[in-house]
Amino acid sequence: MEPPLTRIQLSQTAKDQLTKLKRSTKIEQWNILCRWAFCRSLAEPTIPSPVPIPADSNVEMTWRVFGGEMSDILLIALKQRCYNDNLGTDKETLATQFRLHLHRGIGYLAGDPNIKKIEDLILLAIA
Repeated sequence: MEPPLTRIQLSQTAKDQLTKLKRSTKIEQWNILCRWAFCRSLAEPTIPSPVPIPADSNVEMTWRVFGGEMSDILLIALKQRCYNDNLGTDKETLATQFRLHLHRGIGYLAGDPNIKKIEDLILLAIA
């Protein structure tokens, strides 16, 4: 499947939030934490606010690194969410919504006082 963007560059704020999450969860890979964050945002019923997100950090990954073996599934989930939100599924919309969901999810995870270890992410997923 054709991803909506080939490279993902995070904002400095997101990098700082992920650094905090890396310390607390002991998950060292940016991409794994980003997958958790993206899914966390998709689980929210509201559409993410259309705020500008700077690509001003040195954290960058390809779509394939972000998604790993789940890259096609994550793309399908993004397309379904955009369809459900009546936003369209063109490449530009998908890329914008992906960045908004990713950064919103990182903010949610980093701001959750209950996430202190990897098991807390699992509890969040099965709740």
